[in-house]
Amino acid sequence: MRIGLISDTHGLLRPQALDFLRGSDALLHAGDIVDPATLERLAELAPLTSVRGNNDSGAWARALPEAVTVTFGGVAVHMLHDLNELAIDPVASGVRVVVTGHTHKPACVERDGVLYVNPGAAGRRRFTLPVSVGELIIDDGHASVRLVTLDIP
Repeated sequence: MRIGLISDTHGLLRPQALDFLRGSDALLHAGDIVDPATLERLAELAPLTSVRGNNDSGAWARALPEAVTVTFGGVAVHMLHDLNELAIDPVASGVRVVVTGHTHKPACVERDGVLYVNPGAAGRRRFTLPVSVGELIIDDGHASVRLVTLDIP
């Protein structure tokens, strides 16, 4: 199972990001969406779960959860925008993957058997950080992550 990971689009959904996410079984957007049309376009590709980021406002954004836990192929995935606001103990909760955004820095680290993944920012470039997305692969109850820097002219 391939789960597309995207965050921090900030109102800019790049064609390169859409191309990468196409063919995913599901999509996760870790917040700072800014434009609800982004969610509509992503939902056309695959079932979409998203959370509210610190730059998301308005009635559409208030309808989004601040954090959510979903399960894919027996693997529990917890998603929130800012890792500093993590309000659960992933290990005690049986969560195997935590997906976040906010920093615009793509990263994947494992601690205590939990993968902490930030796909980076797929929208506007910030400083010299890459424009990136990711994928979570669930295979026979195991999770692996691939982060991809998009080729942006």
